[in-house]
Parts: sequence; C-alpha cells; structure tokens
Amino acid sequence: MDLHIIKIASDNKNQKILKKYTHEIKNKNSICGDEISIKLLINNKIIKDIGYDCKSCVFCQASVNLLSKKIINMNCNNVIDLCNDAIDFYKSRDNNFTKKLSFLKIIFTEDNYSRKECLLLPFETLKKGLKSDYGKN
Repeated sequence: MDLHIIKIASDNKNQKILKKYTHEIKNKNSICGDEISIKLLINNKIIKDIGYDCKSCVFCQASVNLLSKKIINMNCNNVIDLCNDAIDFYKSRDNNFTKKLSFLKIIFTEDNYSRKECLLLPFETLKKGLKSDYGKN
C-alpha cells in the first residue's frame, strides 16, 4: 500500500460531526460496502463547512479528505462541475489532469485504477446531494 495514501487519509480535519448543517448525503459503494455520510453547511450557494464520516477503505478516506479541503468556500455549481470532472477523468482514462483536478494527482493514478469506485464514492455522493438543489446536469 502506498504510504502517501495512508498519510492523506489520516489527515482528517474534516472528519467531524457537523451539528449545524443544511444538507446531509449518504451513499454506499455496492461493490465493496464502503459507506460515507457527508454533512454540509451551505449559505447562498457557497459551502461554508463540511463534516464527513466514513466506514470505508483508506482509498475512500483519502479521497474524501482531499475533496473536503478543496470545496470549502466553493459555489455549489462549481463543486458539481468538479465532481463531474473527477468522474469523467476515470471514465476517459487519459491521465491528463486539468488544473482543477491537480489536487488529486497523488491518488488518481493508474496503479489505483482498480479502486476507482472507492476513490470516486465521495464525488458521487457529493454530486448526488447537491444536484437536486443546485445541479444543472
């Protein structure tokens, strides 16, 4: 196992109980059983705070950790676009990172392709929760 992924997963500042939130999204990976719960505090379409809880593998934990740090103070529509870009990245398998996705380079690797469902679960979960209120696709 890559020690970088373990280090990222263990830096879990946003793995917390958010008592004041506007959105709660839960999702489960049907392939491996990973479960994730994300709570968001959104004000004027801007994500002001995030808390998450995972019962998941280290790949999912690393992914949600990086994502949670990235989306604070982002517009919800931009977060949906970011989630779509991450999901499309693994569909295309072209390994070309846009500037927007560069924060994922360390975990979105060819070596981790077999764990793509685990890596993408936080993005799928966030997209699912935001799309109904803010989504355009």
